[in-house]
Amino acid sequence: MMRHHKRTPETEALENLRAICKRLPESVETTTFGHPTFQAGKKRTFAVLDDHEQPGMLCLVFKAERAEQARLIDGIQFYASKFGAKHGWTAMRVDARTDWRLAQELVIASYRRVALKRMVAALDSSTSGSGKVLG
Repeated sequence: MMRHHKRTPETEALENLRAICKRLPESVETTTFGHPTFQAGKKRTFAVLDDHEQPGMLCLVFKAERAEQARLIDGIQFYASKFGAKHGWTAMRVDARTDWRLAQELVIASYRRVALKRMVAALDSSTSGSGKVLG
């Protein structure tokens, strides 16, 4: 008998995030404080799927440049992260309207900020410099 697992917004978001991160060199999925966390190698977090960042909403937390963070934060879709906002950590609301191409761009940029140079070089050579991971 085939078991059907109910797809929730959380599982769908995690599947989308995994699809982005699994193609990044040496990307590791772990759990931090109960939240799916993606790291470039060991101890270099670049993305977290968090349901405690903003009340009642799921967020994708990533590291942005400070100028980009200031441009993104609108109090509707983007928020300063509760943890590490002064270091560029930014939360993006994840719901049925999430633009996963934009999320991909932000996650890849976050990865580039924390990954070792050899990891970034491997990413560049695997994507022919385009940075595109999803089709």
